[in-house]
Amino acid sequence: MAKLKKTARKTTSAKNPDLQAQAERLSKNLGESAQQVWLAGVGAFGRAQAEGTKLFENLVKEGLSLEQITRKVAGGKVDAVRDVVENKVGQARERASDTWDRLEKVFEERVQRALRRLEVPSREDLSTLIDRVDSLNG
Repeated sequence: MAKLKKTARKTTSAKNPDLQAQAERLSKNLGESAQQVWLAGVGAFGRAQAEGTKLFENLVKEGLSLEQITRKVAGGKVDAVRDVVENKVGQARERASDTWDRLEKVFEERVQRALRRLEVPSREDLSTLIDRVDSLNG
């Protein structure tokens, strides 16, 4: 009987290193993938911040340019120039808003793709699973 136990232990210990190595590889791969998702997010945030700063600087330059034009034409055309300036500022705000919206959308899409590649369940998947568990328990 002691021989059977030793044999069983040897078989089990022979399989454990393979299983443990496989588990370590999977864990390492998951960790690397999560790190890549994190880095992609940080990179996207940095790009959004840099592009936002550049856009702000361009808007300031446009504002200075418009102010100079306004001062030159200020004679009797203040109202007309004010309308032009307000229009330009509105357009600039719209462009800035569109840029931020596009950057946010790109970032969200990239994160979603990375999560799908990692096979992280979506909110819908979890909701479906909860419903199934509830129906099995009920």
